[in-house]
Amino acid sequence: MSPAARRDQLIALGLEMVGNRPLEQVSIDAIAEVAGVSRALLFHYFESKQDFHVAIARAQAQEMLDCTAPDDSLGDPLLILGASMSAFVDYVTENRTAYMALIRGSASADPAMRAVTDQTRTVMVKRILERAGGLGIESTASVRLAVAGWIAFVEEVTISWLADAPISRAELLTLITTSLPALAVRADG
Repeated sequence: MSPAARRDQLIALGLEMVGNRPLEQVSIDAIAEVAGVSRALLFHYFESKQDFHVAIARAQAQEMLDCTAPDDSLGDPLLILGASMSAFVDYVTENRTAYMALIRGSASADPAMRAVTDQTRTVMVKRILERAGGLGIESTASVRLAVAGWIAFVEEVTISWLADAPISRAELLTLITTSLPALAVRADG
């Protein structure tokens, strides 16, 4: 196996493990055992356990960005937003343990992990701003701030919904998708 393929394999195994436990509970020993490699070999590919966890977080963030990529073939910016938000809710629902650990767990206090989260949010904001014109909204400094705040709103509302589900999935999607244009129009005007 090439070094790049082995590294990818180790990250993929880490991603599998965070499906049912928080990232901080993914141990080097467990990954090495499942991969059938020595602990020392794992440290050949990653400088530390924290470096390995950051690599897992980056891969997880990329998975989420890939599955929520806007489908511009839908034409209408609100349909595009709705489809992306539906994919986001599905992704977070399927990966709730890992997602909640990254947003709220001890990993969220780590500067390298925060950088992964911040970079992911930046991509999400950029995607929205690139399509704001289709809603008649100019990408001003106020709108950019409002969209960044909206991302935090979506994360918090989705996490709260996962914990309690006081409304249906359809109601959740309506709440998060209709709040963005309302917020952006206010910020724009």
